[in-house]
Amino acid sequence: MSRFAALAGIPERTYWRRLARHRAGGPSKGPWSAPKVDTVEATAAKYAADWPAWGHRKIAAMMRADGHTVSTSTVERALRRRGLLLPSGFRAGRRSWSRLRKRVFRAPPTERNRVWQMDFSEFETARGGIWRICAVIDYASKYCLAATVTPTSRGQDALACLRRAVVEAERVLDLDDLRADRGWMDVIDADADDFVIGEAPAPVAVVTDNGPCFRGTVFAEAFTGDGNALAVEINCFRHTYTTLRPHQALNDRTPRQVYLTSRRASSHPVRSSR
Repeated sequence: MSRFAALAGIPERTYWRRLARHRAGGPSKGPWSAPKVDTVEATAAKYAADWPAWGHRKIAAMMRADGHTVSTSTVERALRRRGLLLPSGFRAGRRSWSRLRKRVFRAPPTERNRVWQMDFSEFETARGGIWRICAVIDYASKYCLAATVTPTSRGQDALACLRRAVVEAERVLDLDDLRADRGWMDVIDADADDFVIGEAPAPVAVVTDNGPCFRGTVFAEAFTGDGNALAVEINCFRHTYTTLRPHQALNDRTPRQVYLTSRRASSHPVRSSR
């Protein structure tokens, strides 16, 4: 055996084969055949092109929802070949916000219409204008109940969006009054966190981490032209988010599937935080 092969700890035939490939200008080993990756590469790349903000896990979940038999690791390798993987840390900020939101609740709700999250975000137009996007999302099912576009973030704008959310919830659940779906909640003794003193109809709690926006002043300038187009895009996003995009936290189901089929949305145990 060649002493170099012995030092490398590989069979002599393997050593000479790799040396020949290296001298010929090729890689010393590989590439290995990957028939599964070859089969799904083009399809995965198309999904990634259609949904550029989604990571490989979400792409894999969407492909499975559409009937493709793929694993998450196979999709990851396929997208890596095409250079389509999202950069490392792309969603780290979102995960940190998720952990922060969970601290708001002693025990995060697991049933629909117990807690709605509401917030404003900004959209800057090509001409330098600012529009405000308000959204209401059901905490447990992740269902986007309403999304509106306004030039201001006043209290009346938030109230209008909230009213749309109520109408949408009643429409989807075929209810005359949303309060018919609220169920019951434990009433806790104010002096003893773990002592239940009774039951009461459960309200829908509306939570926002951006209080100042809801007390914002009227924008000084009027905006024209871009608002209608933005409203169309927002409604397209809401449709995609609610009916097409699977969520890992929902076992790769869409928020609409969970919202319609189960009063209890989460299949994972929830740990209380104090």
